[in-house]
Amino acid sequence: MFQFSNDQAIFEIGGVRVGGQPGQLPTVLIGSIFYHGHKIVEDDQAGIFDTVRAKSLLDQELKHSRRTGNPRIVDVVAAWPQAMRRYISFIAEATETPFSIDGATAEVRIAGLKRASELGLVHRAIYNSISPGFMPDEIAAIQNAGVKTAILLAYNAHNPTLQGRLEIIQQLLDAAAGAGVTQCLIDTTVIDLPDPGPAAKAIHHVKQKYGLPAGCGAHNSIDRWNSPKHLDQTTYASAATVANVVPMTMGANFLLYGPIEHAPQVYTPCALADAYIAYSARQEFGTAPLTDSHPLRRIFKRSQPAAPAKVLQ
Repeated sequence: MFQFSNDQAIFEIGGVRVGGQPGQLPTVLIGSIFYHGHKIVEDDQAGIFDTVRAKSLLDQELKHSRRTGNPRIVDVVAAWPQAMRRYISFIAEATETPFSIDGATAEVRIAGLKRASELGLVHRAIYNSISPGFMPDEIAAIQNAGVKTAILLAYNAHNPTLQGRLEIIQQLLDAAAGAGVTQCLIDTTVIDLPDPGPAAKAIHHVKQKYGLPAGCGAHNSIDRWNSPKHLDQTTYASAATVANVVPMTMGANFLLYGPIEHAPQVYTPCALADAYIAYSARQEFGTAPLTDSHPLRRIFKRSQPAAPAKVLQ
């Protein structure tokens, strides 16, 4: 295991901490709900859905989060403003955890910002995402809503390589600062089938240069690979596990793991990887988990004293 040579920011979002050195905090897992094609959605324009099934999925994920010690963030996906407003209202009542406002367009995301502000939920809200090509009204809407946390999507269409990802980040950080965002989470972007490799390496570079929490959605690669190949369930689960764990070994602080239905297959492997990483960091660097609910303690029932966290604003 390794330790970054610079200070690593730890941000708090609605009671969930994300960031730090390897072994300090468990990886935050982000599952998506109400995504395109989600069977619980009955009318994606109006935002009508099966509330009982939605609550069941959220409760199932929460159970796995509590069991492993990996915190969760709920990724709220919508394609229409009215739907986004309804979804956020539901999530506000059904959960106490942070959520990301993940709209298909800036108009949808802005509607989500306004609803989160109306409900007094900006402390739990994450704007997902500020990406290249952002519009000025997006930046103004984030600032007006008072949301302080955003995911920055390091997607470089002109140079979709490791270096291209890194080249775009400063532009995104400048835009986030203009929006009043003080907590930036860097998504190093997975688009192509083998992209979890470069995306994982980019996470390492981001943390080494900026000290910011970083992660990615490695499941995108497996979903694209699976579509034409029709992988069986066991093979798909194994492939998804590898895709998620590789970024963790490079320092990832969060993972967008895809549909919330996948929680039973995602939490245990990621928790086990977190435990291995933390145990190695403890032996080599004396790094102690900063929470008693770290997977190292949940899985192996170990009890080491926690050191105080250094939170960078």
